Amino acid sequence: MSRKIYVFDTTLRDGEQVPGAKLNLAEKLEVAEQIAKMKVDMMEVGFPSSSQGDFEAVRAISRKIGKEVWIAALGRAVQSDIDCIYESIREAENPLIHIVLGSSDVHVAKKFRKTPGQVIEMGVGAVKYASSLLPQVQYSLEDASRSEFEYLWQTIEAVVKAGATIINVPDTVGFAIPEEFGKLIYRINDRLKNLAPQVLLSVHCHNDTGLATANTLAAVKNGADKVECTINGIGERAGNTSLEEVIMGIQLHEAYYGGHTTVDTRQIYETSRMVSATMGLDIQVNKAITGENAFAHSSGIHQDGLLKSKDVYEIMDPETIGAPAMEIVLTARSGRHAFMHVTKHLGFDIPEEAVADIYQQFLIMADAKKEIYDNDVLTLLKNSPIPSRGTHPELWQLIDYEMTVVNSLPWAMVKLAQGNKEVVQSQHGSGVIDALYGAIMEAIGAPIELIDYRINSLSRGKGSLGKVTAQIRCDNQLFSGKAIEQDVIRASALSLINAVNKMVLEQARNY
Repeated sequence: MSRKIYVFDTTLRDGEQVPGAKLNLAEKLEVAEQIAKMKVDMMEVGFPSSSQGDFEAVRAISRKIGKEVWIAALGRAVQSDIDCIYESIREAENPLIHIVLGSSDVHVAKKFRKTPGQVIEMGVGAVKYASSLLPQVQYSLEDASRSEFEYLWQTIEAVVKAGATIINVPDTVGFAIPEEFGKLIYRINDRLKNLAPQVLLSVHCHNDTGLATANTLAAVKNGADKVECTINGIGERAGNTSLEEVIMGIQLHEAYYGGHTTVDTRQIYETSRMVSATMGLDIQVNKAITGENAFAHSSGIHQDGLLKSKDVYEIMDPETIGAPAMEIVLTARSGRHAFMHVTKHLGFDIPEEAVADIYQQFLIMADAKKEIYDNDVLTLLKNSPIPSRGTHPELWQLIDYEMTVVNSLPWAMVKLAQGNKEVVQSQHGSGVIDALYGAIMEAIGAPIELIDYRINSLSRGKGSLGKVTAQIRCDNQLFSGKAIEQDVIRASALSLINAVNKMVLEQARNY
C-alpha cells in the first residue's frame, strides 16, 4: 500500500510575495476557501508579523477554514514572531507554527553574522518556545540545498529533540538538481526515521532554473513525506513548485513514487483560474496541466490521432482536473479529418463532392487568421448550400452590436440570432466589456456566470490581431470560447458566444 504524501499549499504566503500580487482580506478569504475545496492537507496563509493587515488576514482565515485543513503561518526564529503567529492562528482547528532559519554557510556568516553553534541555539530556543504554545511546529532550514550536510543534520537532530514535528528542507534559491537533491533527502530521511519516525520530512523548492517540480518529485521518490507548493507555481523570483504538476505527477506514477495524495484534482483548474484572476498573474499558455494550450491540439497529425483515440496524445483526461474537454484548434496545419470533425460537431453534413472546395476556403481563412473557431466555421458555412442535421440545436450568432459611452456610463446593444429568431438587447455596465457581456447574457437568457476573460495580442502594427478567451460556468460545468479578430470588442463578443454555443451543444447531447 502506498504512503500518503501530505500537500502543503503556500499560495497565500510565498505565492503572495510576487510583486503586485498583494490581496485584500476579502480576496484572501475567497482564495483560501477555494484552496480548501481542493482538500490540501495544510495551508500556509501569511507572515503575520510582517504587517497588521497580514495578521488580520491570517486570523480571519484561521476562524473561517474548517478542521480538515491545518492552518500555518510563517515567522522568524524570534519570540516576537512566534507570539504573533500564535495569536493569529490559535483559533484554527489545526494550527501549525512555521519557523524558518538559515542553515547554509552564506546565511550563517553573511546574513546572521553568528557562529554555526549560535544559529543552532537560536533554532532550538525558538522550537522549544513554539512547542510550548502549540503541539505542531515546523522548522525550515533555509537554503538547505547549499548547506554542509553534517551541520544540516546537527541542526535537524537538535530541533527535533526540542519538539519540531515537521522538518522542512528548502531549495530556497533553486540551486538543486534532482539527482543530488534526491540523494540529500534520502540521507536525511534515513537518519530521521531512526531518530524520530513520527516526524514528517518536507521539501520546499524554488524554480530559478526550472527544476522545482523535478526536485520535489525526486524528494518524494527518496522519502519526503510532504511537499510545499503554490497554485500555478507562483512565488518569489521564478516561482515555487507548481502544486498541480506535483499532484498529477504523483497520480500518474503512484507505483514509481510509492505514494499518493488525497487532493481533489477536479478542483485544480478552477482554483488555478481563480488565483490567476484574483492576483492578476497570467498563466503562460503552455503551462503544464493548467495552461490554455495544455489540452489544445492544432497539429493535423495529432488531431487525426486524437480523433481516433484520445489516449494517442493525451495522458490524462481534462475532466480529471476539472478543465473543459479537449479542444481541437483549427489552423492551416489542420487536416481534413479535423475540419470535418468540427463541421459535423456544429451540425453540418458536407457532401463528399463539396469537401475539397470548402476545405480550400477554410485554409485561406486559416492563413489569414492563424486560428479558426466555431464562429468562423459558421460564417464560412452559413451561406453555403450544405444540409444541416435536423436534430442539431440552433446555435447563436452575432448579427450586430453598438457601443457608446455617455457621461462616463458605458452602454452596449447587441443583435443576436438563433436560427430564425433574432434578439435585440441593451445593457449598461461598469465598462464597455461589462456592458457588452451583460447585453449578450440578457439576450441569451441562460443561467450562465462569467468565470474568466482574457485578451492577448497575436501581432503588432495597424492590422494586429487580438485573441480573446471567455470562460463561463453553467450547471457546474465550464465552457471556454475563443475568437481572433482585429477588433477586440468584436472578438470579445464572439468568444462569449462561442462558449455559449459549446454549452448549447453539450446540453443537446445530454438531453
